[in-house]
Amino acid sequence: MTIPALDAVRARISELDSELLSLLAERRKLTNEVAETKIAQQIPVRDVKREEQLLIHLIKQGQEKGLDPHYVTQVFHVVIEDSVLNQQAMLAERANPGSTLPLNRVAFLGDKGSYSYLATQKYFSRRPGELLEIGCQSFSEIVKKVEHAEADYAVLPIENTSSGSINEVYDQLQHTELSIIGELTHPIRHALLVATSTQLDKIKTLYAHPQVFAQCSHFLAELGNVEVKTIDSTSSAMLKVSELDREDVAAIGSEAGGNLYGLSAIKSNLANQKENHSRFIVVARQPVAVPLQVPAKTTLIMSTVQKPGSLVEALMVLKDHDINMTKLESRPMPGNPWEEMFYLDVEGNTADGPLQCAIDALRKITRYLKVLGCYPSEEISPTKVAAASAIMP
Repeated sequence: MTIPALDAVRARISELDSELLSLLAERRKLTNEVAETKIAQQIPVRDVKREEQLLIHLIKQGQEKGLDPHYVTQVFHVVIEDSVLNQQAMLAERANPGSTLPLNRVAFLGDKGSYSYLATQKYFSRRPGELLEIGCQSFSEIVKKVEHAEADYAVLPIENTSSGSINEVYDQLQHTELSIIGELTHPIRHALLVATSTQLDKIKTLYAHPQVFAQCSHFLAELGNVEVKTIDSTSSAMLKVSELDREDVAAIGSEAGGNLYGLSAIKSNLANQKENHSRFIVVARQPVAVPLQVPAKTTLIMSTVQKPGSLVEALMVLKDHDINMTKLESRPMPGNPWEEMFYLDVEGNTADGPLQCAIDALRKITRYLKVLGCYPSEEISPTKVAAASAIMP
């Protein structure tokens, strides 16, 4: 193919890409109109049966046009997720009149390029108002920014699929009056980032946050004689390597974050688990109301009576009220040796009957119980269709 012919094909591809963007924007606008109807008629945001039928229809249409079913499924999983999250955001905004701010001041760990920064960008991209990012050097500083009204929100990492729970954040939640108002899950893709053209065997010093080192321990074990230096955030690690500008130093972080500091990746997919995700929570000074049409999650903190079976008794309350628990974490109670405070994530809305009754029952049998927040669940499970039903005869 001659160069002019190649240029013509590429130009046509660019035209089609532009048309795709216009069509996606029009589709999003229409789904917002659907949300208006759901608000008026109290219809749940998700209609899984409708999503399944839509996906089967699209897969069959795609096959007729020579498109692979897996490709079509991947594309429309993203489209459906975007639609659901936008509708949830719209319903949440309507349920909390006066909560929309012209400027969202958000505190997070690190600076531009950190995973918390990327999560902040992702979460507030669906919220109205401009975003003012406030980078902090510790979790306690982040929480104090919101408590002292120097920030409106805070984004905090709470757990990772590879390294587990982030205990320091749980300890902060134990001692604050802030409420959890949202959550999001963000993919963590660790890469080895350098400032100059170099090779892996030349790296002598490696900078990263302690959690990152824990998530990439297998890779570190393979490196051999490399000095590992912990630093307070991923963005600080990237800034350090950028400033040193040497071939024997590197940072571990995201490629997107590294680009902000002029760093390039010489090795990717460093995490022990290739499907590596971090869950973040969003906290504010006031709780939010979650519409009953929106899937909700509630986080509780409680301490049980010091007797055999007390925790089991508390968990049976959830079972008896058909409440699904998605997380149970224990942390020591300061000043009370050998006593634990328990954190629970459950599916349900505190404005709904079953969870209300469960919380009332728990209060009667626990020494202490507090709702840390009820908030929209943003864990959107992909729509699944049976392979046989998606393939044309």
